[in-house]
Amino acid sequence: MTYAVSEIRSAGKPRRKRLSHAAIEPWLYLSPSIILLVVVLLVPLVIGISYSFRKFSAFKSEFVGLGQYRAMLSDPVLGQALVNTLWWTVASLFFQFFLGLGLALLLDKPFRGRKLVQALVFLPWAVPSFLSGLTWAWLFNPIIGPLPHWLFALGLKAEPTNILSDPATAMWGPIVANVWFGIPFFAITLLAALKSIPSELHEAAAIDGASPWQRFTKVTLPFLAPTIAITVMLRTIWIATFADLIFVMTEGGPAGSTNTVPVYIYVSAFKSLDKGYASAVAVLLLVLLIAYAIALIAIRRSLVRHV
Repeated sequence: MTYAVSEIRSAGKPRRKRLSHAAIEPWLYLSPSIILLVVVLLVPLVIGISYSFRKFSAFKSEFVGLGQYRAMLSDPVLGQALVNTLWWTVASLFFQFFLGLGLALLLDKPFRGRKLVQALVFLPWAVPSFLSGLTWAWLFNPIIGPLPHWLFALGLKAEPTNILSDPATAMWGPIVANVWFGIPFFAITLLAALKSIPSELHEAAAIDGASPWQRFTKVTLPFLAPTIAITVMLRTIWIATFADLIFVMTEGGPAGSTNTVPVYIYVSAFKSLDKGYASAVAVLLLVLLIAYAIALIAIRRSLVRHV
């Protein structure tokens, strides 16, 4: 009897060993990616948050606790930057989404030269943002660019001046450049979602007498809703943290009219050399974007349940 029990125990040990190896093995395969994510994302995040509790000078730093966050409450430049960021993000997202959706619906239909149109539509997404900003800054320059003269000829401007030099219109320059740059993202993702909708649903709706608008609102849009939610969330975060175009075109001017939060963070950290305050502002932007993402994910889940 004792011999039989010992045999069972000895047979169970290799089995437990195999189970432990099976549990550890996937983590061994994932370990390079996990280490990379920790080093590239988590470590800089922790360091950046720790900087927000310190005040830096030329040769030393000191712990100030919540002093940097209290300073943000009385910073009028930050308040204007938040308003500019909201305007920049909402306007860019609005035009990018609806123009991208229109292009996706157009490219979903067969017509001659569609592949050429697709290549031209997707081209802006492949252009580096620095080069895009520089090109659009030249286009808005009345000395070398045609856009001010076209706006003057259409009666939209009293004279062919650079809109980037006027605080009342300066933000529209980067917005136009960003819309041109970001339309392909929505066109690509929404076109892929349109291709996944079964054609039988549209055919059945047409047989039942549904108009094109009814087919779009009752068939196409519900299937697109989850994709729209996630793409809008991603693009909002990217636009809200996007400083390249604005800095290349206006550097936040004139008179702070295009100074968004990412531009303000860059200027505070690398021009004013106030890394602590820049880190505190970055943490504020991170919290706002996390709250926005959580709200939008909740909306997306409710849309998925109702499709």
